Amino acid sequence: MFMTSFIVMFILLMQFLWKYIDDLVGKGLEVDVILELLLYASAGLVPMALPLATLLASLMMMGNLGENNELLAMKSAGISLPRIMSPLIVLTVAISIGAFFFSNNVLPYTNLKITSLLYDVKQQRPELQIKTGVFNDDIEGFTIKIASKDPKTNLMRKLMIYDHRANDGNSIVTTADSGYMKITDDEQYMIITLFSGSTYEEVKESNTSRGTNRKYPARYNTFAEQEMVFELKGFGLQRTNEDLFKSSFHAMNLFQLKTVYDSLFKDIEVRQQQTIRNVATVSVMKNPSSFKRDSSVQVKYSINADSLYSKLSNEDRLRALETALSNARLAKSYITSIKDDLYHRGKYAIRHEVEWHRKFTLSFACFVFFFIGAPLGAIIRKGGIGMPAVVSVIFFVVYYVISLTGEKFAREMMWDVDLGMWVSSFILLPLGVFLSYKATTDSVIMNSDYYILAFKRFIKFMKQKRQDFSN
Repeated sequence: MFMTSFIVMFILLMQFLWKYIDDLVGKGLEVDVILELLLYASAGLVPMALPLATLLASLMMMGNLGENNELLAMKSAGISLPRIMSPLIVLTVAISIGAFFFSNNVLPYTNLKITSLLYDVKQQRPELQIKTGVFNDDIEGFTIKIASKDPKTNLMRKLMIYDHRANDGNSIVTTADSGYMKITDDEQYMIITLFSGSTYEEVKESNTSRGTNRKYPARYNTFAEQEMVFELKGFGLQRTNEDLFKSSFHAMNLFQLKTVYDSLFKDIEVRQQQTIRNVATVSVMKNPSSFKRDSSVQVKYSINADSLYSKLSNEDRLRALETALSNARLAKSYITSIKDDLYHRGKYAIRHEVEWHRKFTLSFACFVFFFIGAPLGAIIRKGGIGMPAVVSVIFFVVYYVISLTGEKFAREMMWDVDLGMWVSSFILLPLGVFLSYKATTDSVIMNSDYYILAFKRFIKFMKQKRQDFSN
């Protein structure tokens, strides 16, 4: 179990790194930040890795027992397969219970941590790298360009530094024949040592009685050696307050998900009632008292709209039709906007219900996969990691595709959430029961010789039928 968990976790972790490689490379992240990110990512991958590890481990273990004839020895001693599997069933139940508590208590915390950390990593500016022949404006208020750089000595040639801190164009320009660049140990400042250069600066005149700013002649200074200090802002990892991500459904436990879900659907019901009231009293009927009338009181009079309309003049009829058409269009536009709003509100609430069911599907999937892997291993009787790995991946891919499809239909409100989240487990559970029955009765369902012999019998039967028909 530990070995298969490590293998599956390693593969999934590599997939995670490949997915976020563009957000991690070239930003000068510290080793502790990377290790923290991998730790939280590993915890977040447990819902996918644990069922697959359970399936692979049970399949390998029972396959090894069958390949070494240990299952045969135990059965010869009068021990049935259910009795052999009973300690493993107890262990699987313990794993399933532990998976539930992990999904409800640990996983929301790690999801909050990794969401916050990934956001900070994505917002971090790339590590400062000044390329040759390209203007670099990563340092706030400055633009730097170099012509060439010696990779061995780090000596830069033909430097140009534009000072834009005053937001006054290219009024201050420093050039140098060569120079070195060094970043302080705390990575807060960058020091550039320049050699054989000059500084060109345009100085503006202060406000005078002339009424406008007039430029003085430029100031030009030369130097043999000069140091410039730049403050590096935004290059270090800035940690965001995690409270900003606590409202995400990924960072909630069962109680929080249930509370938010009930609140969201209550708001949707209130919104629906308000819409009905607004349409009835404002948009179409124009009767503000329509909801105040006592329905138990018998109506003693009625109004015939057709007779009233027929008594109107042509101009009043046209005006009434235009008013009715305008009200109908307004009502249609209002109902369409409310429909879209309620649809998005419903999808957001459904995401909480989906996450609520996910807490249970993880633990139940471990239980289902054990009853697929253990009987299948007893039937196949092949140990090692070759054949069990192939069979496990096939079953897991089928489970994962069905699970993703059901979850997508649930999120799009095409299926009930109960059906969408549990369809994969309920499809594979009868398969586990069937394999358990076949393994208990020593079925040869997975024996290739059985199918070869059956095929030969079928060919022989067809030949015999053909001969009988010809005779």
